[in-house]
Order: sequence, then structure tokens, then C-alpha cells
Amino acid sequence: MLDAARAAADFIRSSAPSLATLDWREKARADFVSDIDVGAESRIADHLLGRFPSAVVLGEELSPSAALMEELVFVVDPLDGTTNFLHGYPQYAVSIAAVSSGETLAGVVLDVARDSHYSATRGGGAQRDGTPIRVSTTTEPRRALIGTGFPFKHPYRLDAYIQQLARVIAETSGVRRAGAAALDLTDVASGRLDAFWELMLAPWDVAAGLLIIREAGGRVTDLEGRDATPAHGPVVASNGALHEWLLELLARPGADASVTDRPSA
Repeated sequence: MLDAARAAADFIRSSAPSLATLDWREKARADFVSDIDVGAESRIADHLLGRFPSAVVLGEELSPSAALMEELVFVVDPLDGTTNFLHGYPQYAVSIAAVSSGETLAGVVLDVARDSHYSATRGGGAQRDGTPIRVSTTTEPRRALIGTGFPFKHPYRLDAYIQQLARVIAETSGVRRAGAAALDLTDVASGRLDAFWELMLAPWDVAAGLLIIREAGGRVTDLEGRDATPAHGPVVASNGALHEWLLELLARPGADASVTDRPSA
């Protein structure tokens, strides 16, 4: 998986000088895709299926509807943080996870701009560039630095989210939003962030990061405290010590954080 991620990262870097003339399209509101995303995913799929020809690739661009419960599935985000990349903002990554019958076995997140990678295997711990990493030891919310993601694809969730954001800002040392969820999760795993939440993410955004955080000693759930899985839905991640505090803060009255689709008129 790391070899496949590096092949995609090399392709992404080689494309950076052509950003001014790159054709990019809007899949949905504020959700963009370019030939770079598609090319990176094709390279990852070719690399992985060359080694594991019977595997399935669940990728954001080319195969988003592939089954997740097969014997071996690679869950792939070829360019997490596409909007950042398209604007030359250096926060984007390649994310790959290996899932067998619904259980995540290994994950890799490659920070393309910094040429650094995070990895984990189930029961084998988490590393950054081969060096073990651990979540932070922060226990006091007022000392915590929290990451987040805006519900930019789902503006009808903004009112609830803004209420959550206001409460988190008031009780912590700060909130950061960098725009690449895979890297937000590795920031929790490596202790740069003490916690993170977002109201709607996709399997390819989180599959690798969930395992990396858990193997680094952290916790990842949905808004109700159930263990998060590679799926469409909300994610709350933390160093463990701050988890119940953050869940309670996000769930306070007035914050309807429902992740169901907007009712039809």
C-alpha cells in the first residue's frame, strides 16, 4: 500500500506545475475532481491489483459503490484535500486502507506536500515514517487544540455545526480546520491535535485514519459514542481522555447534528 501511495504521490507532485491550466470539475457543491484525482486512483488500483488480483478497490473517483464486505478490499482516497491541491495549499494526502470482511487490517496515509507517511497494522501499533507515534496526554479541555471539518457539502447542517463550533472554541485553547480529513486524523494520532470532529465523512476519508488513531492509543466514534467504521457519517476522534467531554459538548441541546438527509419539501 505504501508503494502504491508513493506512486500516486509522485504523479500528484509532477502535476503541480500545471495547476494553472488544469481542468477541474464540480461533482457536487464545493466538491471538485480533476484528472489528477482520477490518474492517481488509476495508478493506485493498478499497483494494488497487480499484487492482489482478486481484491476489490473501493475508490472515491472510479469505484465509490464497490462492496466493502469482500475478502480483501482496498479503500482508497487518491487525493484527500483536492480543493487544497488545486489552490496550491499544502495540505493534501493519499489514503489507503486494507479491509477484510469489514475489518480494517492496515492503513497508510501519505502527506504528499511534506513527503511523510503514517501507517498502522492491526495490533502492530502506528508509525510516522517508521517511528512509533502516540496520541497526546492532554486531559484538560482548556489546554486542548481541536481539529474540525466544515459541512461545506451539506450547508443545511451549518446552523447546528456553528453552535457546536462556538461551544468548542469557548472551552478550548483553539480550533483548526485544514481541509484534509485523513491528515486531521493522523494529527490526532501523532498528538498534534487532541481531538477532531466532522459531521459527515466518507469511507475513503477515514478508513486508514481510524486504524492509525486506534493503534496510537486514541478513540474514534460517531456522535453517539459507537465505534466508528469506514462508512458515510460523522466522526469524533480523540486521545481518549477528552472523548466523553467532546461527545457531551457536541450533543448539548440546541445542536441538532442529525446526519440524515434533508427532508424533501
